[in-house]
Amino acid sequence: MKYELIYQASEAGQPFDPAAVEQQLAARGAAQRPDGAWVWKLPPGEVELFRVLENGACVGVDLKVPLTEKTELVRAAVSEGALLAVAAGVRLVDPHLNKTLGPLDGELVADEYLRTARYAGEYLGVPEAVHASFDGSRQEASSSGLSGKILLVFVVFVVAMYVAWRVVVGG
Repeated sequence: MKYELIYQASEAGQPFDPAAVEQQLAARGAAQRPDGAWVWKLPPGEVELFRVLENGACVGVDLKVPLTEKTELVRAAVSEGALLAVAAGVRLVDPHLNKTLGPLDGELVADEYLRTARYAGEYLGVPEAVHASFDGSRQEASSSGLSGKILLVFVVFVVAMYVAWRVVVGG
């Protein structure tokens, strides 16, 4: 399972020609595999790109980022990918957020990426994403939330006992 971004035509409903994206990938040192997919090496790691076909016609190019507990690669993919989109005259879209991305949207995408990685690690058992489900900050938030609930139950219990005692003693 991977986090997907997609290159699409700059205007919805217009035909998409992947040649401009592929030309920009080649100019940035990406390599095309025999199966037609592209491998783009960014400083934090590699992403893969595949043509998206519908009824035999190319409607976009998927940019796939592997799921891990780290966000450096997805941030680089967004910033570099958005710059590539501008150079190719297309747009880069995050279908999870339903948003066209710019080079400064890395933080927004990183948050959604981590949610996806945690879900994939916890509920789908995706090996690469398992570490994301054990993020310490999330566990600390859960335990502090539990402590607050226990305290609230205790306070409600004490108030209820006091009211009951007043009713019995006063009545």
